[in-house]
Amino acid sequence: MNNQEIKASIDEILLSFYQKDYSLLSESICYSIQAGGKRFRPILLVKVLEGFNLKITTDVLKVGAALEMIHTSSLIHDDLPAMDNDDYRRGMLTNHKKFGEANAILAGDALLLDPYQLLATVDFEAQIIVKLMLSLAKASGFQGMVGGQSIDINSENQAISYELLKQLHAKKTGAMIVFPFIAAGIIAKVPEATAIQLEHLGEHIGLAFQIRDDIIDVTESFETLGKTPQKDIAENKATYVRLFGLEKAKQLLSEQLNQAEVLLGQILDFNSETLKPIINQLRIKDEL
Repeated sequence: MNNQEIKASIDEILLSFYQKDYSLLSESICYSIQAGGKRFRPILLVKVLEGFNLKITTDVLKVGAALEMIHTSSLIHDDLPAMDNDDYRRGMLTNHKKFGEANAILAGDALLLDPYQLLATVDFEAQIIVKLMLSLAKASGFQGMVGGQSIDINSENQAISYELLKQLHAKKTGAMIVFPFIAAGIIAKVPEATAIQLEHLGEHIGLAFQIRDDIIDVTESFETLGKTPQKDIAENKATYVRLFGLEKAKQLLSEQLNQAEVLLGQILDFNSETLKPIINQLRIKDEL
């Protein structure tokens, strides 16, 4: 499947889930679902499975859609006044600006919980479904994304160590990017050694994704970003650019992507060509 086909399939699954019963809540949820997301995480899931030459079924895509629900939830909640207080996301008004804070909170809550209902409908072996649910919950909650959000909020206006910065982003951003690699290993029933390699590969790509995000926050315009540029600097957020400077951050980005490429070539019985375009897309033209 090409990226546009994956995106269209994920969109269809998400909208069919929420448009069954029209309400203000479903309108609020669908507003954020249709706000121009690239479906990066579901695409990773599909491309890893294609690397193992597995057929991409509707059930596989449902796993990707469940992941995208949680990612969308995090965006809605991140934008709230009590969090990052953003007015725009992907060039559109943020959910709370469009529907009010209460409705935005509830939309985010639903998107954080509904993925497990969706996962319960996939036609996989029960053991695989349980492993997927466990991995997704870990990536999303206290040990993952939500835990990272807490570190992020409580690190504002503070000088933090490199170790804490890595922990912050490994949880807040990285965990949800590592999950597609873990999930693909579960679905493909890969050996333990391969599962470990996949997880490490996801960690490199997740860290690269965050470093790149920190870089473009200070180098790109509102038109490119779709949100307020240099917001992290204005709020004294803990970022790689703030800790190391722009040029060093570019070097770190390059190092992570290079390590990902090396690891990619070491995975047995895997077609690395499925993921190389994604790694290349994360590169910045003038990176060191």
